[in-house]
Amino acid sequence: MTSPTPNELPLLQIGFGRPGEAVSGTAGGCGDGCGCGGGAEDDFDLDPLECGLDPDLAALLADAGLDPVQVEDVAHMAIEEDLDHGVDVTTVATIPEDAVAVGDFTARQAGTVAGLRIAEAVLSVVCTEEFEVERHVEDGDRVTAGQKLLSVRTRTRDLLTAERSALNLLCRLSGIATATRAWADALQGTDAKVRDTRKTTPGLRALEKYAVRCGGGVNHRMSLSDAALIKDNHVIAAGGVAEAFRRVREEFPGVPIEVEVDRLDQIEPVLAEGADLILLDNFTPEETAEAVRLVAGRARLESSGRLTLDNARAYAATGVDYLAVGGLTHSSPILDIGLDLRDETRDGAGNGAEDGARGEDA
Repeated sequence: MTSPTPNELPLLQIGFGRPGEAVSGTAGGCGDGCGCGGGAEDDFDLDPLECGLDPDLAALLADAGLDPVQVEDVAHMAIEEDLDHGVDVTTVATIPEDAVAVGDFTARQAGTVAGLRIAEAVLSVVCTEEFEVERHVEDGDRVTAGQKLLSVRTRTRDLLTAERSALNLLCRLSGIATATRAWADALQGTDAKVRDTRKTTPGLRALEKYAVRCGGGVNHRMSLSDAALIKDNHVIAAGGVAEAFRRVREEFPGVPIEVEVDRLDQIEPVLAEGADLILLDNFTPEETAEAVRLVAGRARLESSGRLTLDNARAYAATGVDYLAVGGLTHSSPILDIGLDLRDETRDGAGNGAEDGARGEDA
């Protein structure tokens, strides 16, 4: 028996199960009470692009420089992976369908938070009814161990089904923001900025680069099409740094060009071609200072390689503009955040929380 190809597998919507299967109303996802208006009676005619996030939440994401549709897609993929076309069997078996609870997303350690609105997006695609949120902090805030970040009141089943996917993203992004904040603090008082690379998790680049911004860093190019970065393999293939530069300039005249060099004698030819930015690969602080003197403001300079928190300030003191740190996105540990549950009835406490569908700040 042959396995179906990826193109033959159906795209399943949250809470609808496999094609042809009856689905319980406890499955989570877009149900009768969902603010998007979708429901099981729509079967598979529901257009995912029309089943969007609440407009106020989408506006908050857009204001943060994120694409709300992309965030919704990530939320759907996270939940689909966790449910695997089924239901949360533990939660459905142990929690009454009408149970309501408040969950407090709480920092277990000190750090810088990022991804709170993304966690809300995960809840949005799971919750079968409108949910209420109380926002205690904002992305980019420094938090202490034990501090509440976000409180959510909704059906207990939905809250527990969304818990791990929401925390996975929130902890990951907050870890990146926390690591970036350490670099930004180390560079405070200098003109240098820490910035990321394209060494990101596939599918999460925009979110991880957002977390870098929350931590006080700045972003390098978002994609291969944003700007040119001529590295050693391009130089070998083109027959030299200057030739590689000329080819990019001729083919894409309006694109910024950064050129990687690993020796001081390569800098002047690159400047002569008109490079916008020069990446100094594995230069020592002393070599970096000499490069800054040679360039004399004719191009921006970025240090890469050999960088640590211990020597970051020494590199910044040379006068470089950026410190490129790939580890921000590929090696940062998570920030430990947990969800603490408070049981409630539908008529119980929690009336002071704001309506999550409206997305108003508390």
